[in-house]
Amino acid sequence: MMAPAPRFWNDVQEGEELKGFSLELTATRMVLQVSGTQDVYPIHHDPAFARAAGHADIFINTAFIRGCLCRLLTDWMGPDGFLKSLGFQMRKPNLAGETIGVRGRVKRKRPDGLVDLDAWIETAAGGVTVVSTASVVLPTRA
Repeated sequence: MMAPAPRFWNDVQEGEELKGFSLELTATRMVLQVSGTQDVYPIHHDPAFARAAGHADIFINTAFIRGCLCRLLTDWMGPDGFLKSLGFQMRKPNLAGETIGVRGRVKRKRPDGLVDLDAWIETAAGGVTVVSTASVVLPTRA
């Protein structure tokens, strides 16, 4: 896998779409997200527990969501960018068996090398499940 090319502030356009990605929330991925984050609360890996708590199924945890958003942003900004801030709201659970899409768009380009972005996670059935805002610092061309 090749490292992404550096992204420069000068080349960014407001409204630009970030190349997103999709992930199928398979049983294996659900177990791995619990193992990798060490969030062993049963609502994330025990379907009977999740259903007894009123949910349709197990769902991904906060750290996995943060990781997906960070992957989107760091892939886009390249190796010389710096993620200055990230905030997000989880509006609906992302359930086992769904496929999530992680997407983004440039909201504003500031004159100080900062770029504000909107990012989100969506599913075909549930629409937007997570909304996010972020700011990144990008190098400028001399």
